[in-house]
Amino acid sequence: MFGTVPEPEGITNPPIDDLLEKVDSKYALSVYAAQRARQINSYRQEMTRGDGNITTFGPLVEASPEDKPLSIALEEIREDKVEWTTEKD
Repeated sequence: MFGTVPEPEGITNPPIDDLLEKVDSKYALSVYAAQRARQINSYRQEMTRGDGNITTFGPLVEASPEDKPLSIALEEIREDKVEWTTEKD
């Protein structure tokens, strides 16, 4: 099987149940993970520019260059490496 893996990862690792214990809802999880993934992506772009102007934080968990920003963000949420505050009315 070319291009496939026997046990695909993604939203199955980390398990969705573990992630939902860390946030209020599936909606909040998707918003937080997307926001953090954008930050990680910006960090990677800043690093490739090489001008030394780094304005965002990189991955807070062990990550290889092949790891996708969303996977890294979900792992950070699972390991309680990031936290968000929400405005309440």
